[in-house]
Amino acid sequence: MLSLKPYLKLCLLITAFQIAGCQKNTNQDVLEQSFYHNVEGVTEQKLHPEYWIAKATQPSKVIMSAEKINEFNALQFQSKEYLTDPLTYPSTMVGTEVTALIKEISKPSKYDRFYPDGTKLTQAHYQPYLDEMALEQITAEQTIGFALVTKRAVMRMLPTLDRVLNSGMDYDIDRFQETAAFPGEALAILHTSKSGEWMFVQNYNYRAWIQTKHVAVGEKADIEKFKHSKDFLLITGAKEFTTFNPYDESTSEVQLDMGVTLPLISYEDFEKHELDRLNPYTGHIVQLPTRNADGTLTIKPSLIPRSADVNIGYLAHTKENIIKQSFKFLGERYGGGHGCNARDCTGFIGEIYKSFGLLMPRNTGQQSKAEYGENIRFDKGTPINTKMPKFNTMEAGDLVYLPGHVAMVLGYDDDKPFLIHDVHGLGYHNSKGEKISGILNGVSVTPLLAFESYLKGIYNIKKIR
Repeated sequence: MLSLKPYLKLCLLITAFQIAGCQKNTNQDVLEQSFYHNVEGVTEQKLHPEYWIAKATQPSKVIMSAEKINEFNALQFQSKEYLTDPLTYPSTMVGTEVTALIKEISKPSKYDRFYPDGTKLTQAHYQPYLDEMALEQITAEQTIGFALVTKRAVMRMLPTLDRVLNSGMDYDIDRFQETAAFPGEALAILHTSKSGEWMFVQNYNYRAWIQTKHVAVGEKADIEKFKHSKDFLLITGAKEFTTFNPYDESTSEVQLDMGVTLPLISYEDFEKHELDRLNPYTGHIVQLPTRNADGTLTIKPSLIPRSADVNIGYLAHTKENIIKQSFKFLGERYGGGHGCNARDCTGFIGEIYKSFGLLMPRNTGQQSKAEYGENIRFDKGTPINTKMPKFNTMEAGDLVYLPGHVAMVLGYDDDKPFLIHDVHGLGYHNSKGEKISGILNGVSVTPLLAFESYLKGIYNIKKIR
């Protein structure tokens, strides 16, 4: 007599798969039905990188090799148009040249500015900031120092943390905020403020004021050795941290943003099975710049856990990696000039491309004007209909520039292009012709064609190849 047990098992197995499939579909339906938002054309599925990777052509094909990226960077630094290696600064500079560089950035705004309480800034309000700059202390032959950044630090137009707003009193954007510097970045120190609490510095793509407490001054040769290490750990997550260290605050839970690189120490070279009473084999041992009490540099071994989102060396420059890296910022709050411990539209793009070792200018205008990549430029006032055929040539990772903003192309859905970008405002007309306005204020996925102001404003499509 034949046993029915195998058939019963098979039936139960088929039923289980059916239930699982049904459950998956049901969960997706629930997600879509409960997905409430005011950005037409976006579904819950579109907020996942896998959705766009599946739509990309040859997503794993390398776009630019490591050699090509090195050539790309070298050409930008050689031209010195937008990128400058701070370690190429001379040991001294003519004082008037230093003063001119500072005044280029640090001056009262030509626009009305307001404190958060509504007080309008006057010359009297600006004067303490100008006094703190202490330009009169710049010598005829100014000594230039060199340093490494030890903690993520804001870079400011003036030597102050005072927050100022535009005439619209938009609290989200501090108009004194310029950009940020990250741990391990090299700096040239051009001048120190009156109180000593601020330094005017040059990093690889900007000059501004940085708080002295986040800077460690060292010998140029030591900094060059640190920066040119061949074996390094790359931060590939939006934000990662060194392990907590109860014995040394300078190395404990230091925030490291995407694109930060730190030299690696091999376990064999370390030759110990303990680092700050923690066995290092569960982490990556890196060289971390720290600041001594006197402001000088000491590079210490520190641990980044293996669970962190990191990579040994740069990521391959592929569409798949571009999409994955961009989605790691999804939902992060917008931070003008790298404010709010976050980033703005150009910071968002810059950090993604640093994951591949590719360095970009700081501002949208600079990025767009630079001749690198393939550029499809439009004159001001070019009709939308003339631009439309070019929009159909865009691929994942391409950049679109409009006044004061840059967005990254994700791909197409129903032949309509979609973007991912770090964006402040929201304004478009939906399919019913209704005007939708509001705020995004973070890294968001949006359609392109619905945003008429974008279609009118786009003046360059840049393909980095």
